[in-house]
Amino acid sequence: MLVSMIPDHDVPPGPLTRCQISGSSNLEPVIDLDCQPLCDSLLSKDDLSRPEPYYPLRLYICPESGLAQLDYVVEGSLVYHPDYPYRSGITKELEVYQRAFAQEVMTELGTAKQALCIDIGSNDGTLLTGFKRLGMRTLGIEPTNIAKIARQESGIDTIQSFFVEALAKEIATDFGKAKVITATNVFAHMASLGEVMRGICRLLDDDGVFITESHYLLDVVEKTQFDTVYHEHIRTYSLKSLVTLFGYYGLEVFHVRRADRYGGNIRAYVARKGSRPVSAGVGELLDLEVERGLFDPKTYHGFRARVHEARDRLMTLAYRARRSGAAFVGNSCPGRCSTLLNYYGMTRDLMPYIAEQPASLKLGLYLPGKHIPVVVNQRLIDEQPEYVVLLAWHYAQPIAEQLRARGLKSKLVTPLPQVETLEI
Repeated sequence: MLVSMIPDHDVPPGPLTRCQISGSSNLEPVIDLDCQPLCDSLLSKDDLSRPEPYYPLRLYICPESGLAQLDYVVEGSLVYHPDYPYRSGITKELEVYQRAFAQEVMTELGTAKQALCIDIGSNDGTLLTGFKRLGMRTLGIEPTNIAKIARQESGIDTIQSFFVEALAKEIATDFGKAKVITATNVFAHMASLGEVMRGICRLLDDDGVFITESHYLLDVVEKTQFDTVYHEHIRTYSLKSLVTLFGYYGLEVFHVRRADRYGGNIRAYVARKGSRPVSAGVGELLDLEVERGLFDPKTYHGFRARVHEARDRLMTLAYRARRSGAAFVGNSCPGRCSTLLNYYGMTRDLMPYIAEQPASLKLGLYLPGKHIPVVVNQRLIDEQPEYVVLLAWHYAQPIAEQLRARGLKSKLVTPLPQVETLEI
């Protein structure tokens, strides 16, 4: 397709009133979460006395392309600041998942050893360590200071930069073209989507494969995962939207898998058009999206109603606990919990703290917006509060088992997909 026919896929900070993939202005509302702070800009004690910026947080869907997107884009350097506190390697379940990811990819693609694998948004290098162990050359690209952790602790060669076309050109010159490029939980994040796509096209070898894994819109809707909506996630993809996007660049989705990472995600395998056979699963999933009404605005009426019901039930439990003098606290502080707690209006007098594991970069800081302190999770064992809300509810089962093994006797509550007390 001629470049002139490609819509402008790079969007500046500020209001976004057209579909970032198709350019259509026909956008239907999914959910309005009011104005919220940036979920991973946690506050120090000194920050609590300073003004805190809030930005609109509303999700819309384009029925034409199948893309769900925010209608306001925050400047990337503000969202991914140097002290960004997320590390993938400290979450055991995610570490295991990412290592298995590398093995699955190598098995499925039959990629030769010593081929180059590049991970965009590589964080602390956890994913790439799996590829490195399997004999591939690896290179990470990570804009935050976590790039230093990847180099020093994981031994992964990492460039500290945002991924743009100019960087891709430099990498191709210095390292050669990549047989595998990955972007896990990051491909939905960049406002400069055109830059990213042009960079991928420049860097990917002729027979190379790009693999992207993101939250999946069908799972977001069916599991009431409104908490995946935050300023980092500019886009939430359906398979239809990915097929549409890659088609503009002479690429195509040839294989697709659904998995349970983050409560439901889509992994798309992408290659140059015609270079690999397209599996039947691609068409089957496209059909399923239509069958489930994913692009029908009426679907989102029910979605919003379920969100409101979940909010009312959790807040009722919180108020009931306060009236009875029962402690009601949180466990785990993923970015998504900021969306949930701010939208619900969960204040410190209702939830006095959120417990995190000792290796978390969020310890000693405060949740954006509601200013709930993040403390080490040994406090749960010492205090035995009446209720512990599992804010990383997508990992509820393994987290509950770990807490029980440490002697926690509290009632364990999941906030989504519905408010439940776990029997474990």
